[in-house]
Amino acid sequence: MQHDRLSPPAIATASFLNAKAAVDRLTDIYARNTAFLREQFEGYLRGVPPQAPVRACYPFVRIVTQSHTRIDSRLSYGFVAGPGIHETTVTRPDLYRRYLLEQIGLLIENHGVPVEIGESNEPIPVHFAYRRDINLETQAIRGDASESVAALPLRDLFDTPDLAAMDDSIANETMVLKPGAPAPLAMFRAMRIDYSLHRLSHYTGTAPEHFQNFIIFTNYQFYIDDFSRICRQRMMDSADVATAFVEPGNRMTPNVRLGTDQTGAPPPRLPQMPAYHLVEPNAGGLTMINIGVGPSNARTITDHIAVLRPHAWLMLGHCAGLRNTQTLGDYVLAHGYVREDHVLDEDLPPWVPIPALAEVQVAIEQAVGEVVGTTGYELKRVMRTGTVASVDNRNWELGDQGAILRRLSQSRAVALDMESAAIAANGFRFRVPYGTLLCVSDKPLHGEIKLAGMAGEFYRERVGQHLEIGLKAVEKLKSQERARLHSRKLRSFAEVAFQ
Repeated sequence: MQHDRLSPPAIATASFLNAKAAVDRLTDIYARNTAFLREQFEGYLRGVPPQAPVRACYPFVRIVTQSHTRIDSRLSYGFVAGPGIHETTVTRPDLYRRYLLEQIGLLIENHGVPVEIGESNEPIPVHFAYRRDINLETQAIRGDASESVAALPLRDLFDTPDLAAMDDSIANETMVLKPGAPAPLAMFRAMRIDYSLHRLSHYTGTAPEHFQNFIIFTNYQFYIDDFSRICRQRMMDSADVATAFVEPGNRMTPNVRLGTDQTGAPPPRLPQMPAYHLVEPNAGGLTMINIGVGPSNARTITDHIAVLRPHAWLMLGHCAGLRNTQTLGDYVLAHGYVREDHVLDEDLPPWVPIPALAEVQVAIEQAVGEVVGTTGYELKRVMRTGTVASVDNRNWELGDQGAILRRLSQSRAVALDMESAAIAANGFRFRVPYGTLLCVSDKPLHGEIKLAGMAGEFYRERVGQHLEIGLKAVEKLKSQERARLHSRKLRSFAEVAFQ
């Protein structure tokens, strides 16, 4: 620590061959340093500013290997790509405890060397020393703050979020390491994770603690209403494995077997992308989010959910059927994407293919068959597997029809929507298994345009069945071995060790 800064006493770096002991040390360092920042900041608000700039840093986990020993090649994570120093900073070890125990345990097991835990030189922004909005958490203190304190420049005394340190260069494989710098051990460093955790609360109206390992995105409130009804019914079943249903505002309805009351209150207005969580032990349940319309929303929410390292995410939405052989209500299982939405062009060039993932595709196809009551060749009567084109213009039909038709035909697209490609592409980019099942709600190229009366009837008929398919597909994914789900298809040449 610098002598001209006010910092907590340094904690020496220590080595651990036990994952639990390593995570406990991460927890102690993080808790001590964030408490120090909160104490100094709240003193500042009370009119007792610190006598020097304040700094406390995130803890780090590091592994040093000397060998090219071949690790079990069936696993796609849990080992470093080669000898050298690999390191990452860590935040919220309370939230990530299970994840850290697994990842650090695999490193120790696979390499047979200890991990090192210590204090990094990455400052904790004072805003991120609080789990929620810093203004809300210090509201009572701010009310008593003097005008002179309010006028003091915060950035002269405390570290604030640094956008230059929160890029996605590791995930994008554009990071250029400085000579002698350690290689990354995880896809996201601590400050980038903290940024997304705070953004998730803002966009979804629920705390990061409630997010589950399986995510379904939709762009229609009809699906959310049905999901909420199902979840509330499950909370009345004392034999159900789920422990709670959480809605925006962190309104929690516990399972009746727990004998506790509902907590929290609905927000005065819904957030931009409200999230609903069917909570199961070890985050093994399901989160469903209404992302609204458009590829920008799809990218925004997946940029942030990726830091939670979910096991899979799916898109359930509606699409324009592009083939004359399709009928309204048919399903489309995407096996490829034409990315005309452009929201990820700079981070994941359009020439990068977004492959179908067999484990996800099989789960969705089986779920469709079981729900509609048909399998094999007969399933083709209600579902097509094919390419989905995603665009950034909802009124694409009003453009140059000739050019549009030519591009869609050349791509062999069978459906068109606005969000699916961004969700799949960001799954590929962030190494999160992904899948898409759409339902044909209109056929604009064939004169069947989605109008109010027709749309209402369609939604009433199809929403329940479509959601049931999605829920069943998630259950099938949950039954798979995690190592198979997080397959090597999503990993690059020299990948980080953490999943």
